[in-house]
Amino acid sequence: MVNVPRLVIAAPSSGSGKTTVATGLMAAFSERGLAVSPHKVGPDYIDPGYHALAVSPGASVGAGPVGTPGSAARVRPGRNLDAYMCGPGLIGPLFAHGAAGCDLAVVEGVMGLYDGASGQGELASTAQVSKLLRAPVVLVVDASSQSRSVAALVHGFASWDPEVRIGGVILNKVATDRHERLLRDALDESGVPVMGVLRRADGVTAPSRHLGLVPVAERRAEAVGSMRELAARVRAGCDLEALLALARSAPALDVTPWEPAVEPVAPAADAGRPVIAVAGGSAFTFSYAENTELLTAAGADVVPFDPLRDEELPEGTRGLVIGGGFPEVYAPELSANEPLRKAVAELAYSGAPVAAECAGLLYLARSLDGAPMCGVLAADARMSGRLTLGYREAVAVGDSVLAPTGTRVRGHEFHRTVLEPGAGTAPAWGVVHPERRVEGFVQRGVHASYLHTHWAAAPELARRFVERCFVERCTA
Repeated sequence: MVNVPRLVIAAPSSGSGKTTVATGLMAAFSERGLAVSPHKVGPDYIDPGYHALAVSPGASVGAGPVGTPGSAARVRPGRNLDAYMCGPGLIGPLFAHGAAGCDLAVVEGVMGLYDGASGQGELASTAQVSKLLRAPVVLVVDASSQSRSVAALVHGFASWDPEVRIGGVILNKVATDRHERLLRDALDESGVPVMGVLRRADGVTAPSRHLGLVPVAERRAEAVGSMRELAARVRAGCDLEALLALARSAPALDVTPWEPAVEPVAPAADAGRPVIAVAGGSAFTFSYAENTELLTAAGADVVPFDPLRDEELPEGTRGLVIGGGFPEVYAPELSANEPLRKAVAELAYSGAPVAAECAGLLYLARSLDGAPMCGVLAADARMSGRLTLGYREAVAVGDSVLAPTGTRVRGHEFHRTVLEPGAGTAPAWGVVHPERRVEGFVQRGVHASYLHTHWAAAPELARRFVERCFVERCTA
């Protein structure tokens, strides 16, 4: 049984202020000395970086991928709860794993409260996750253009699904004292208490660009200052005691915490643990903590490195993982680090296991917006005005270092780049939903694709990758 007090921060729609409120609450409660566990519904990588900063004041957030020893030793990572990629049955266990030993968990929702995977009902919605966690919901409402109508809005959301418990409202972008009185009077009739009011002029914002917020790893010093200001805003505008009491009203959760328990790969005599280098730094900020934890559990030593600054791979590297991020923003700097590009290419040509997702795919290409990259793949990448975004179902169309033929996965795409060609003679995946196509590259030990995957749903991917690292080390 899991008894961690918990809140889900939701909203009627995107842009209402969920990230502001959730992150501010995490920071405010952390400043009071509570151990706060941060979570995010859905596949988003960027918000969890701000969550980690909020609950780990003074820690080295953003130094490397979450879950790696060099970056997470003093940081509680923000963790994702994605019922599409991981399945509803893993939401409770993953939550319990992340929240272990904490005084409070704050879960930031995704989009509107009842919005989920397109065409699949409540799947992957904030509402579904709140029910799976048996957690009360705090609804963040953008009140900037309404007064009495706010009561009808809140009533509609509170009554739509009786299994979703909306325990309070936080009003955002309130203009004046009079505006606040009108809103409070209206909500008195709804039966849902107002637990906070944030004024319109109080805006503490983070800069955005083509894929949303700028990751915290790229603006750490500025983000730390913003976080303090945000915590102060939330302390002043929200009833923290009422919110904590609501969180403590959540009933016990009958789940067993998830563990990165894959059968460790048995090395040959004197082979030791293989080093798997994991790209981090400002250009490669997208990763799930559980992926790294699974690699470690399978028997690898995971070592972060920064392709913007490090001219060599970590000593003894036998495998390489390059996740998502923003290489398009740093293409000139990545290209200028020619020693590392050559080291990556040599490792790939040697047949060592290399797993690359999205940004990693671009980094392995010949070029990105004309700037030379690693040249491992016979493909060129460029920025595009078109956003590619959404969940995918895919199947491995051939054997690779990650998966044998026929392995089925659920993943997510999120980019504004185009790769030409989009697939090699041996593709990484055959996408079967929502459309049918092949994409990505499998060659030697390289598996490179636009598809982001969450290995907690398929721990055999991590074990297979580590196994290939052992093979390479023992036969080199």
